[in-house]
Amino acid sequence: MNKLIKDQINKLKPSATLAINEESNRLKKSGKKVYKFGFGQSPFPIPESITLALKNNVDKHTYLPMQGLEELRFAIANYLKNNNNNNFSKEDIVIGPGTKELMLLMQIIFKGEVLLPAPSWVSYHPQALIAKNKVHWIQTNSNSNWFPTGDQLEKKIKSIKCKNLLFFINSPNNPSGTVCNHVEEIAKVAKKYKIIILSDEIYSQLTFDKKYKSISNFYPEGTIVSTGLSKWCGAGGWRLGFFAIPNQLKDLKNSLKILCSESFTSVSAPIQHAAIEAYEGNHDTYLNNVKKILSFTANYVYENLKSNAVNVTKPEGGFYLFPEFNNAKFSSSADMCKDILSKTGVALLPGDDFGLDKSKMIARLSFTDFDGASFLNNTLGSKKLDEDDLKKNAPNIVEGISKLKEWSNSL
Repeated sequence: MNKLIKDQINKLKPSATLAINEESNRLKKSGKKVYKFGFGQSPFPIPESITLALKNNVDKHTYLPMQGLEELRFAIANYLKNNNNNNFSKEDIVIGPGTKELMLLMQIIFKGEVLLPAPSWVSYHPQALIAKNKVHWIQTNSNSNWFPTGDQLEKKIKSIKCKNLLFFINSPNNPSGTVCNHVEEIAKVAKKYKIIILSDEIYSQLTFDKKYKSISNFYPEGTIVSTGLSKWCGAGGWRLGFFAIPNQLKDLKNSLKILCSESFTSVSAPIQHAAIEAYEGNHDTYLNNVKKILSFTANYVYENLKSNAVNVTKPEGGFYLFPEFNNAKFSSSADMCKDILSKTGVALLPGDDFGLDKSKMIARLSFTDFDGASFLNNTLGSKKLDEDDLKKNAPNIVEGISKLKEWSNSL
């Protein structure tokens, strides 16, 4: 243990998602065929009007307000009103270099304890450790779409002495790809006990079939909405996200602004100016085509993996599935994923990275290992996709799933 490093930092390891991406790239460079199902990144290009807006604003070079560009915050507030039925003003919006940074700062600010459903995105728990926030896990299962029920949430709240609680919910979910279909009952419990909800809605615009329903509609005064450009817009590398914080939580917002000013100062000026087009422009055609490809690919993977040997819940949004390999016998899900990678070249993330017991033979699978620009160009319009489209435009998905299925059948 390094005496120069704080105890809670010494306990950390590199982000699992970034680590698997780097390991996959290393293996590819060494000549091994790797199916990159471990890293969840949009494969699609940024809409042309938004990239043009960035080019047109490349000369913007001055520091912007720590809360974010006023015109952008106004555009986001209107966007949330039109798409989410929210009633935020521009003063409720805080712009950050991705939502990940804002979540970390919020955890540092928050005086209380954290409630996490298992499974949860890999960074919520490490950020709580950094902030020295005690974490309480709520174990879920596929029967409730990998989300806690209102009764589970209430039971957990009653078991905790601390009354200042921050509850994270992420729908559509990373790692399961499922949508929470009982947000109203969760909101009712949260409101009853006056806990704060952080609603991570980064995949909300990639919901496949139904119009997205935000938990903030049922508990607006206690819900922070978190989202950004990385997933729906294909702009992960731009690093722009935002929090929408209701006026009832303005003390948290004001403290967040101070930490923003003392950490990243403000997000890149050209990117903030370009993001106005992302939230004011009409990108329905782009989004419809992206969702058509993602939903078809997701369903292909689901239909080809599910069996007596593999339990998997049908994905409803985003990039992921969460298969459980019933016949696998390993000491941990991490060891299982190592075996899969070495024998098939398929890179997955183990379920215990998301808060599940390591003995559960579950892994996260991201179905984005294809050239999104080519796939979009080849399937634009009203054309209904078929398996030949997938074989042509996403051969790694077809090959990788075939290899994974062979591996599961060999156990």
